[in-house]
Amino acid sequence: MLKKIGWIIIICTLILVLWPSSIKAPQILSVFKLTQEPDVVVRGTSGSALTLDISFGDSALENWIAELEAPYPLLLVDTAWAIRFPDSAELIRKKNIPVALLGKEGAAYEEDSALFTKQLEEFTTLFEKKPLWFRTSDEVFPKLLQEALWKHEINALGSTLRWKGGKLPPHKKGEILTVALERKGKTTLDDIDRLLDSREFQSVEDVLFATDIKTKKIPE
Repeated sequence: MLKKIGWIIIICTLILVLWPSSIKAPQILSVFKLTQEPDVVVRGTSGSALTLDISFGDSALENWIAELEAPYPLLLVDTAWAIRFPDSAELIRKKNIPVALLGKEGAAYEEDSALFTKQLEEFTTLFEKKPLWFRTSDEVFPKLLQEALWKHEINALGSTLRWKGGKLPPHKKGEILTVALERKGKTTLDDIDRLLDSREFQSVEDVLFATDIKTKKIPE
Protein backbone atom coordinates (compact mmCIF):
# COMPACT_ATOMS: atom_id res chain seq x y z
CA MET A 1 0.00 0.00 0.00
CA LEU A 2 2.77 2.42 0.93
CA LYS A 3 4.52 1.54 -2.31
CA LYS A 4 1.40 2.43 -4.32
CA ILE A 5 1.01 5.71 -2.44
CA GLY A 6 4.66 6.49 -3.16
CA TRP A 7 4.14 5.89 -6.89
CA ILE A 8 1.02 8.07 -6.88
CA ILE A 9 2.93 10.91 -5.20
CA ILE A 10 5.75 10.61 -7.76
CA ILE A 11 3.32 10.61 -10.69
CA CYS A 12 1.39 13.60 -9.32
CA THR A 13 4.64 15.49 -8.77
CA LEU A 14 5.76 14.82 -12.35
CA ILE A 15 2.40 16.00 -13.68
CA LEU A 16 2.59 19.23 -11.67
CA VAL A 17 6.15 19.90 -12.84
CA LEU A 18 5.90 18.91 -16.49
CA TRP A 19 2.34 19.77 -17.44
CA PRO A 20 2.56 23.60 -17.04
CA SER A 21 5.75 23.70 -19.10
CA SER A 22 4.02 21.88 -21.94
CA ILE A 23 1.26 24.49 -22.11
CA LYS A 24 2.10 27.48 -24.25
CA ALA A 25 0.88 30.78 -22.90
CA PRO A 26 -1.41 32.62 -25.31
CA GLN A 27 0.42 35.24 -27.33
CA ILE A 28 -0.91 38.34 -29.06
CA LEU A 29 0.14 37.32 -32.55
CA SER A 30 -2.12 39.82 -34.29
CA VAL A 31 -3.29 43.22 -33.17
CA PHE A 32 -4.93 44.18 -36.44
CA LYS A 33 -8.17 46.17 -36.38
CA LEU A 34 -7.43 48.13 -33.24
CA THR A 35 -10.34 50.32 -34.29
CA GLN A 36 -13.71 49.64 -35.90
CA GLU A 37 -12.77 51.42 -39.11
CA PRO A 38 -9.54 52.68 -40.75
CA ASP A 39 -7.82 55.18 -38.46
CA VAL A 40 -4.25 56.24 -37.82
CA VAL A 41 -3.04 55.19 -34.37
CA VAL A 42 -1.18 58.15 -32.90
CA ARG A 43 -1.17 57.67 -29.14
CA GLY A 44 -1.92 55.39 -26.22
CA THR A 45 -2.52 56.66 -22.71
CA SER A 46 0.34 55.09 -20.73
CA GLY A 47 4.13 55.08 -21.06
CA SER A 48 6.28 56.19 -24.00
CA ALA A 49 7.18 54.49 -27.27
CA LEU A 50 9.95 55.50 -29.65
CA THR A 51 9.79 54.81 -33.39
CA LEU A 52 12.53 55.51 -35.93
CA ASP A 53 11.83 56.17 -39.61
CA ILE A 54 14.84 54.86 -41.54
CA SER A 55 15.29 55.83 -45.18
CA PHE A 56 18.93 56.89 -44.98
CA GLY A 57 22.05 55.63 -43.24
CA ASP A 58 25.37 53.90 -43.92
CA SER A 59 28.01 52.05 -41.91
CA ALA A 60 27.54 54.41 -38.95
CA LEU A 61 23.91 53.37 -38.70
CA GLU A 62 24.86 49.70 -38.99
CA ASN A 63 27.29 50.10 -36.08
CA TRP A 64 24.61 51.89 -34.08
CA ILE A 65 22.15 49.04 -34.70
CA ALA A 66 24.82 46.51 -33.69
CA GLU A 67 25.31 48.27 -30.34
CA LEU A 68 21.61 48.91 -29.71
CA GLU A 69 20.28 47.18 -26.61
CA ALA A 70 16.79 46.18 -25.52
CA PRO A 71 14.23 47.51 -24.96
CA TYR A 72 14.40 48.37 -28.64
CA PRO A 73 12.57 51.18 -30.43
CA LEU A 74 10.34 50.22 -33.35
CA LEU A 75 12.27 50.65 -36.61
CA LEU A 76 10.15 51.62 -39.61
CA VAL A 77 12.27 50.76 -42.61
CA ASP A 78 12.12 51.98 -46.20
CA THR A 79 12.66 48.86 -48.33
CA ALA A 80 14.75 50.83 -50.84
CA TRP A 81 17.22 51.56 -48.01
CA ALA A 82 17.11 47.97 -46.75
CA ILE A 83 17.90 46.65 -50.24
CA ARG A 84 20.88 49.00 -50.51
CA PHE A 85 22.15 47.95 -47.06
CA PRO A 86 21.26 44.24 -46.73
CA ASP A 87 23.76 43.69 -43.89
CA SER A 88 21.96 46.26 -41.76
CA ALA A 89 18.60 44.67 -42.59
CA GLU A 90 19.96 41.24 -41.70
CA LEU A 91 21.31 42.60 -38.41
CA ILE A 92 17.87 43.95 -37.53
CA ARG A 93 16.36 40.56 -38.28
CA LYS A 94 18.98 38.56 -36.36
CA LYS A 95 18.71 40.79 -33.27
CA ASN A 96 14.94 40.45 -33.44
CA ILE A 97 14.50 44.22 -33.28
CA PRO A 98 10.85 45.21 -33.87
CA VAL A 99 10.59 46.34 -37.46
CA ALA A 100 7.78 47.74 -39.61
CA LEU A 101 7.34 49.15 -43.10
CA LEU A 102 8.02 52.79 -43.91
CA GLY A 103 6.45 54.00 -47.14
CA LYS A 104 6.79 57.01 -49.40
CA GLU A 105 4.70 60.17 -49.21
CA GLY A 106 0.97 59.48 -49.15
CA ALA A 107 0.42 60.99 -52.60
CA ALA A 108 2.70 58.37 -54.17
CA TYR A 109 0.08 55.68 -53.48
CA GLU A 110 -2.57 57.63 -55.34
CA GLU A 111 -0.26 57.88 -58.34
CA ASP A 112 0.81 54.21 -58.26
CA SER A 113 -1.77 51.72 -56.99
CA ALA A 114 0.77 48.86 -57.10
CA LEU A 115 3.41 50.62 -55.00
CA PHE A 116 2.26 49.35 -51.60
CA THR A 117 2.04 45.72 -52.78
CA LYS A 118 5.56 45.96 -54.20
CA GLN A 119 6.97 47.37 -50.96
CA LEU A 120 5.11 44.78 -48.88
CA GLU A 121 6.58 41.94 -50.95
CA GLU A 122 10.08 43.41 -50.61
CA PHE A 123 9.68 43.79 -46.84
CA THR A 124 8.41 40.23 -46.41
CA THR A 125 11.36 38.89 -48.39
CA LEU A 126 13.92 40.93 -46.43
CA PHE A 127 12.59 40.30 -42.93
CA GLU A 128 10.83 36.96 -43.44
CA LYS A 129 7.55 38.24 -42.00
CA LYS A 130 4.73 40.62 -42.79
CA PRO A 131 4.80 43.96 -40.97
CA LEU A 132 2.18 44.68 -38.33
CA TRP A 133 2.61 48.45 -38.73
CA PHE A 134 2.91 50.80 -41.71
CA ARG A 135 3.60 54.51 -41.91
CA THR A 136 3.94 56.86 -44.86
CA SER A 137 6.88 59.24 -44.64
CA ASP A 138 4.53 62.23 -44.23
CA GLU A 139 1.88 60.37 -42.20
CA VAL A 140 -0.75 60.98 -44.88
CA PHE A 141 -2.92 57.94 -45.69
CA PRO A 142 -5.03 58.25 -48.88
CA LYS A 143 -8.21 56.19 -49.16
CA LEU A 144 -6.68 53.73 -51.66
CA LEU A 145 -3.86 53.05 -49.23
CA GLN A 146 -6.33 52.67 -46.35
CA GLU A 147 -8.08 49.93 -48.29
CA ALA A 148 -4.81 48.15 -49.09
CA LEU A 149 -3.73 48.20 -45.43
CA TRP A 150 -7.13 46.90 -44.30
CA LYS A 151 -6.97 44.12 -46.88
CA HIS A 152 -3.51 42.99 -45.74
CA GLU A 153 -4.37 43.36 -42.02
CA ILE A 154 -1.72 46.00 -41.32
CA ASN A 155 -2.23 48.94 -38.95
CA ALA A 156 -1.61 52.57 -39.94
CA LEU A 157 0.77 54.10 -37.41
CA GLY A 158 1.20 57.83 -36.95
CA SER A 159 2.92 59.60 -34.08
CA THR A 160 2.14 61.93 -31.22
CA LEU A 161 5.21 64.01 -32.03
CA ARG A 162 7.89 63.98 -34.71
CA TRP A 163 11.08 65.14 -32.98
CA LYS A 164 13.82 66.77 -35.08
CA GLY A 165 16.52 67.20 -32.48
CA GLY A 166 17.34 70.13 -30.27
CA LYS A 167 15.57 70.49 -26.94
CA LEU A 168 14.21 67.21 -25.62
CA PRO A 169 10.40 67.02 -25.81
CA PRO A 170 8.41 67.01 -22.56
CA HIS A 171 7.02 63.66 -21.54
CA LYS A 172 3.36 62.95 -22.34
CA LYS A 173 1.58 59.80 -21.21
CA GLY A 174 0.98 57.36 -24.02
CA GLU A 175 3.19 59.23 -26.45
CA ILE A 176 4.50 57.70 -29.67
CA LEU A 177 7.61 59.72 -30.53
CA THR A 178 9.09 59.56 -34.00
CA VAL A 179 12.58 60.45 -35.19
CA ALA A 180 13.35 60.33 -38.91
CA LEU A 181 16.74 59.41 -40.34
CA GLU A 182 16.54 60.78 -43.85
CA ARG A 183 18.93 62.16 -46.44
CA LYS A 184 18.09 65.83 -45.86
CA GLY A 185 17.27 65.46 -42.19
CA LYS A 186 19.21 67.13 -39.39
CA THR A 187 18.63 64.52 -36.69
CA THR A 188 21.75 62.51 -35.83
CA LEU A 189 22.35 59.19 -34.12
CA ASP A 190 23.71 61.15 -31.15
CA ASP A 191 20.35 62.94 -30.93
CA ILE A 192 18.58 59.58 -30.84
CA ASP A 193 20.89 58.30 -28.10
CA ARG A 194 20.17 61.45 -26.10
CA LEU A 195 16.45 60.86 -26.48
CA LEU A 196 16.79 57.19 -25.52
CA ASP A 197 18.63 58.19 -22.35
CA SER A 198 16.02 60.79 -21.42
CA ARG A 199 13.26 58.38 -20.38
CA GLU A 200 12.21 54.76 -20.24
CA PHE A 201 10.63 53.61 -23.47
CA GLN A 202 8.23 50.71 -24.01
CA SER A 203 7.07 48.89 -27.12
CA VAL A 204 4.29 50.43 -29.18
CA GLU A 205 2.08 47.48 -28.22
CA ASP A 206 2.64 48.05 -24.49
CA VAL A 207 1.82 51.73 -24.82
CA LEU A 208 -1.36 50.95 -26.75
CA PHE A 209 -2.62 47.95 -24.82
CA ALA A 210 -1.97 49.27 -21.33
CA THR A 211 -5.26 51.14 -21.66
CA ASP A 212 -7.33 52.98 -24.29
CA ILE A 213 -5.69 54.16 -27.51
CA LYS A 214 -6.16 57.42 -29.34
CA THR A 215 -6.57 57.68 -33.10
CA LYS A 216 -6.62 60.34 -35.76
CA LYS A 217 -9.36 60.19 -38.35
CA ILE A 218 -8.01 59.50 -41.84
CA PRO A 219 -9.30 61.91 -44.50
CA GLU A 220 -11.52 60.21 -47.05
